[in-house]
Amino acid sequence: MASIATATREQGEGIHQIGVALERMDDSTQRNAALVEEASAAAESLKEQAQQLLTAISAFLLPE
Repeated sequence: MASIATATREQGEGIHQIGVALERMDDSTQRNAALVEEASAAAESLKEQAQQLLTAISAFLLPE
């Protein structure tokens, strides 16, 4: 009977540890998703700025 109680307790602790690990993974996934969104927005902003620079320097291009 004692061994069953010990095994049950150990399984409960294992399940708890799995739950904690899943919470950490979920937190990391959410942070990563936010970083991807930020990186995407920054890339889009850089694309727009590059286009504006191309437009600005086109005034200085000499005809061939």
